[in-house]
Amino acid sequence: MRHVLSALVQNVPGVLSHISGMLASRGYNIDSLAVGETEDPRLSRMTFVVVGDDRVLEQVRKQLEKIVTVVRVEDVSAQNYVERDLMLVKVAAPPGKRSEIRELTEIFRGRIVDVAPEMVIIEISGPERKIEAFIELMRPFGIIELVRTGRIAMVRGARQPENEDS
Repeated sequence: MRHVLSALVQNVPGVLSHISGMLASRGYNIDSLAVGETEDPRLSRMTFVVVGDDRVLEQVRKQLEKIVTVVRVEDVSAQNYVERDLMLVKVAAPPGKRSEIRELTEIFRGRIVDVAPEMVIIEISGPERKIEAFIELMRPFGIIELVRTGRIAMVRGARQPENEDS
């Protein structure tokens, strides 16, 4: 089972290395990882996708919570959430195929962000299954290069106030 975890961490040098090294040393594979500054420049949010049963999820959470620079860990996938992945894909696009590529890009609500004589770069975002479906449709045209951000996720609605006693 895939689990999406969100860790709020102090925005200091070495945090990413420390956390990814700790998980790797304990044999946990990170399927996806995205990191970025939050609304508070002192904090970053790390979004992990890990594969495993509930026992694996609980072990990963416990290991993360032991790290001093980790402020909070949340199992986003256990809640109602929105997720997105961003991809740039460079596709072979000879003049005779451009209109078909453009139409597919529009259907998937993507954007062509660069055009060269024989190729285009397309930007697309959405849930992982949408990204995967678009990749499969682009394969026959010839994918030259592909880069993805990894999953980001946010729980829907207002954040519940934390219990001051815990």
